[in-house]
Amino acid sequence: MTQSPSDSLLDHHPHPHIVPEIPIEIVSDEEMALLEAALLSARSLIPSTVRAFPSFRSSPFPSNVRSIQSITLVSKKRFSGCSEPDIEDSGLGFNTTQKKTRLAESFLHRFRRKKGLCVTDFTSAEWCEKQVEFELLGGKKKINKAMKAGSKRHAKLEEEVLTRVKVDIKSDEDKFALKLLNCITGINQLQFEGLTRELPLIGFVEGVWMVGVIDEVQMPATETQRNPLLVDTKTRVKDTLPAEPQRRNGRLQLMCYKYMWDNLVTSEFPSDQFFDYFSLNPDCDLSEEIREVTAKSGCPAKTLDDVVRYYRNTWSMLPPAHDQLLLRYELQKDHSLIGEDKFAYDSDWVEKQIQFSLEFWLGEREASYTPEEERWKCNFCQFASTCPAKSVTCSNLLT
Repeated sequence: MTQSPSDSLLDHHPHPHIVPEIPIEIVSDEEMALLEAALLSARSLIPSTVRAFPSFRSSPFPSNVRSIQSITLVSKKRFSGCSEPDIEDSGLGFNTTQKKTRLAESFLHRFRRKKGLCVTDFTSAEWCEKQVEFELLGGKKKINKAMKAGSKRHAKLEEEVLTRVKVDIKSDEDKFALKLLNCITGINQLQFEGLTRELPLIGFVEGVWMVGVIDEVQMPATETQRNPLLVDTKTRVKDTLPAEPQRRNGRLQLMCYKYMWDNLVTSEFPSDQFFDYFSLNPDCDLSEEIREVTAKSGCPAKTLDDVVRYYRNTWSMLPPAHDQLLLRYELQKDHSLIGEDKFAYDSDWVEKQIQFSLEFWLGEREASYTPEEERWKCNFCQFASTCPAKSVTCSNLLT
């Protein structure tokens, strides 16, 4: 969730009402730390949640149900070192690209090895790769009030459908089991309750491992349409729509989620590569507490390999995500709706964006600057005073 809006106002689903019986979500210390960090930065971590299989109603696909019975677990270890910024005035754009020989150690290897690239690693780079480079090389990102407010709202929306409970984990295998189980049970919630939030994804895309957390997934209310709708909510300080670069950033984020979703649905999950990349032992016994959670969730598992099989099978039975994607823009002070942007998925465009960004992450070229027509972004960048883009702009004005 973040901060931004769009032009077309849609007569869409209203926010769900909180029901008296709120489901339980178990969280490891990692995720509880994430919740606390969410108040300090916009998605500084990938949430690791596992929800218990809900006590479903008689109809598997109710049209308007918004309560979700769930259990979410949080681990003590960080799932990923990626930052997940998703905030107003934090968008995208690329221009000057300088090809070079691949670096001895790429940014992917140095900063995302055994973690995977976050979706917001791509959106942040599309806003300004040079800014990402500064952050990776030691320039800690400053957190402003707007970011804190956006994260707070994000946590509030999640609390409407989930209650977090701490749980201890003993190993990396426990940690990844929680992540995968959370996705499995989130999908079960989607199918039986019509909606889920904070759905984590782990997938292999364009030769790299990608992770992400979808704000909200809705099951269409019609019997003929079974393709889930992906939704992202952004908050705004002002009662206005964001500039086009910011809206482009939001579209890229949702398209990346659909790209990952569809890839998980249509491609066989590469289990061996997964275990190898993240240095995991598939036959390692999960802790007793985690085994109890898997049993309660309807996916009894003894080892991580058992959970991975459930994860793979769950995706194999799903349809692709809807080709229409939805961005919602809210006003921060009262959460009133500013606008909704429903747009069509563009597979060619998002693939090109991902491939272009990977050139940067894999060290195949230098970081690019934001294009000159979007240099207004520099007014919001903490690295503007030391960024070469400033001198480049000045020299262009003098010639």
